Amino acid sequence: MTIYMAGTTENTLEIVCMPGGIVSARRPKQGIAGIYNAGFKNMVLDMALYYPPEEFRKEGNGGFGHPAETDTMVKEMLDQCREKDIHIKLVYAPYLPRDIENADLNGLLALLAKESMKACRQTGCKYMVARPLFAGIQDTDLWDYNREYYLELAQAAKESDVQILLENQCRDRNGHLVRGVCADMYDAASWIDALNEAEGEDRFGFCMDVGACTLCGQNMYDFVLKLGKRLKAVILRDCDGSRENALVPFTSSNRGQPQTDWLGLVRGLREEGFTGQIILNMKDTMEAVPLSLRPEIMKLAGKIADYFKWQIGMENMLKKYPSRVLFGAGNMCRNYMKCYGEKYPPLYTCDNDKSRWNTCFCGLEVKNPQQLKELPENCAIFICNIYYEEIYLQLRNMGIENPIEYFNDENMPSFYFDRLEMKH
Repeated sequence: MTIYMAGTTENTLEIVCMPGGIVSARRPKQGIAGIYNAGFKNMVLDMALYYPPEEFRKEGNGGFGHPAETDTMVKEMLDQCREKDIHIKLVYAPYLPRDIENADLNGLLALLAKESMKACRQTGCKYMVARPLFAGIQDTDLWDYNREYYLELAQAAKESDVQILLENQCRDRNGHLVRGVCADMYDAASWIDALNEAEGEDRFGFCMDVGACTLCGQNMYDFVLKLGKRLKAVILRDCDGSRENALVPFTSSNRGQPQTDWLGLVRGLREEGFTGQIILNMKDTMEAVPLSLRPEIMKLAGKIADYFKWQIGMENMLKKYPSRVLFGAGNMCRNYMKCYGEKYPPLYTCDNDKSRWNTCFCGLEVKNPQQLKELPENCAIFICNIYYEEIYLQLRNMGIENPIEYFNDENMPSFYFDRLEMKH
């Protein structure tokens, strides 16, 4: 049991797995089983599995000719998902490599995006990512070109009741990655607002690619807050900040420091009250590890995704309950009171250390845990102690049926560095 999943809170964030590096388009059974066995319940239907980006480099309309019927292409994939009760939460339309300049391919991409919309109807999913078009288009013409493209695509989206998500892009300029279409947070927000105004409804939203933000050297916190409620999905992938990678989060580091600003990302998503989709893209990691190790890497990735869900939803968890008490009179309690004490004040705290009973800690009375039996049923107990599982079982064995949550905020807006010295 993962300690931060043992509480009772139902978080509205959805964890979704990208199939790249895991699932074969031609033989999807084993890959889908791997996703299922790792504990994932949701998946992206990535049309790039059927239309690989590198194939667009071939002559003759990208080597694809006229696109095949989508429902026939994806049938086996969807059959395997249904068999394992894995839900398609988002369809990802085909896209070009970052350095392509062949403007003739833009028409093919527009056609493939409409074909991808069929998969939304088949699966009942409500979101489709369609990256902005850029090949051979002058920077000054990007908005006008894409406006026409997206508004035409919106007609198909209305028929399927699908929201189209734009995504921030890098561009490859002579081997150097630079900011591309919608990489600027102000441009991205204005594009979405203008498209929605033209449609007269919220038909467009945004999918934030964390890897692209890292490669473009952007502030994750500011990016999230600027996009605000337009943000419907976040793609988690690690990279080294200079090359295009899709690695398991926290696996790219330099001298013990992460290359991705996970702290800023979590703080921004939490402050915004994000309740969308957390999409895990680990294509390069999965392609690199031996087949015998992939199941364990998949399980680890699932736990990492759960960690993000827990940390992003921390404040939503706190405000869910009308009242709360804390268990523990140490550093975690101190941090809680510093960052959340005024906004979500506890009734009191308690501790197993008898010498602390009937004393005051950080403005809270410290009580005997036995007094928790007198709590009203809608009052939650937040354990502020690393021995969460032991205390959780202690409380349940005492007959306490109140909601029990684990507070260990590792992405607080500020930290209390004057730590207490423990006796043991």
